Amino acid sequence: MKISRISLALDTGALILPDAGRIAVFRPRSDEDLSGLPQDRVHVIQGFKPDHDAFVAQGYDTGVAPTGDYSVAVVFVPRAKAEARALIAEAADRVGVDGLVIVDGQKTDGIDSVFKDCRKHAAVSAALSKAHGKLFWFPAGTGFVEWRAHGVNIVAGGFQTAAGVFSADGVDRGSAALAAALPDKLPNRVVDLGAGWGYLSSEILKRDGVKELHLVEAEHAALECARANITDPRAQFHWADGTGFKLPRQPVDMVVTNPPFHMTRAADPNIGRAFINAAAEMLSLPGHLLLVANRHLPYEKTLAEMFRTVDEIAGDASFKVLRATHPLRHARAPR
Repeated sequence: MKISRISLALDTGALILPDAGRIAVFRPRSDEDLSGLPQDRVHVIQGFKPDHDAFVAQGYDTGVAPTGDYSVAVVFVPRAKAEARALIAEAADRVGVDGLVIVDGQKTDGIDSVFKDCRKHAAVSAALSKAHGKLFWFPAGTGFVEWRAHGVNIVAGGFQTAAGVFSADGVDRGSAALAAALPDKLPNRVVDLGAGWGYLSSEILKRDGVKELHLVEAEHAALECARANITDPRAQFHWADGTGFKLPRQPVDMVVTNPPFHMTRAADPNIGRAFINAAAEMLSLPGHLLLVANRHLPYEKTLAEMFRTVDEIAGDASFKVLRATHPLRHARAPR
């Protein structure tokens, strides 16, 4: 686990919590140490399925949205600036009159900028700097009105997105490249693995042949956008971790994916490799996978280990669209 700046602040007496009341903890990652907080008062608010499930397993009261008021709100700053601001505004709105808002984050996620911006709005404590991050807090009663999330975000094409979801400002270039490479006719049962807010799924449903489309997405906010964007009765929605997803009725005919390749700011090809492995497991033996990736990501070796045939069917200097067919059931796990 990471070093807990909250525990350090509490142990030194620099930070003192109210004696009673619920504690909202917004967007903690699974490796965050919350042991310094009284667990019976904590409500973890996390919409990313793997992290959500990790806190459920630890016995925390865990949900995807705040409920009611709290005496303390802790915000773990995410990478997206708009989402970080919206969470801090939500925390400030949810905390009672005598309460406290605590903000924690890594330098790589922009905590220095957040600290400076919060000082313009509130009587912010000195920052506790430790382990490449900062922790600070401020009393309730502070308004961050301009930081509040302003309803839904509508992008080109009429799609609904939300702060913090991947490509919230519009269709990303990789998904557009993959959509352009889709054949005119697709098989009956298709999975969009890591469906985001639904753009690729909307393109899949325009093709002939599709009778059943499964949208699999780990980020709850993104999946809720997909539900709003995709109203076709052939679509089924799954809030699930794409790296281990399995359908009750297997196999499927095709998997389409634009897999994530980082959980932090550093690229991690192992996430995409895990998506490839999951796709191979759910496909029929003659089934095939269509995947788009940044040109530099080394997925070809993993695909060759998991599928009989691998081809690049489209691409440019930045992206490549790969097609893999005939999964090898006894292939080794990706490395």
